[in-house]
Amino acid sequence: MVRSLIFALSTLALSSVGYASQLQENTLDAGKVSAQGKPVTLLGKGVSVGDNAPDFKVVDGGFTPVNLDDYKGQAVLISVVPSLDTGICSLQTKHFNEKVATQFPAIAILTISADLPFAQKRFCNAENIDKVTALSDSVWRDFGQKYGLIIKDMGLLTRAVLILDKSHTVIYKQLVSNLSTEPNYDPVIEKLKTL
Repeated sequence: MVRSLIFALSTLALSSVGYASQLQENTLDAGKVSAQGKPVTLLGKGVSVGDNAPDFKVVDGGFTPVNLDDYKGQAVLISVVPSLDTGICSLQTKHFNEKVATQFPAIAILTISADLPFAQKRFCNAENIDKVTALSDSVWRDFGQKYGLIIKDMGLLTRAVLILDKSHTVIYKQLVSNLSTEPNYDPVIEKLKTL
């Protein structure tokens, strides 16, 4: 049983990386993100402020599909992180859970990463993440592709923050220019205050 699960997960990870390598480059955000001083290439379509946010398909901790349309009529903040098991991603997720979610309870706050769902679930339980919904893009890479946030040759998502109004128009987008730093939270808070 354990061997079959490990094999299935390995196959899923390899096929996801292979799929990501076939995606088009995100020319909209070219040159905006670096890791360890070197520019990274983002894959997928990309979105701009003013765009209608594309619907996407991700999974929750129980592998249940979740779509943007599940939040119809609700403003949404999407915190995108490479992996919850790293220091900066953990800090970013805790910040939105502890400081932002309590200030804006009517706004759906999602953290999306390419971590496997049970890894996200373990992290959220261990760190008492109870106001932010962790969602995984590991199965279909649909979110990363539609928003242009897949890091080429890594299979991870880049660090970003997006805010969608109640009609799911993108009203704020912050691509964090250096993967090893947290987002600038102040403009995020200021934009949330306008909703």
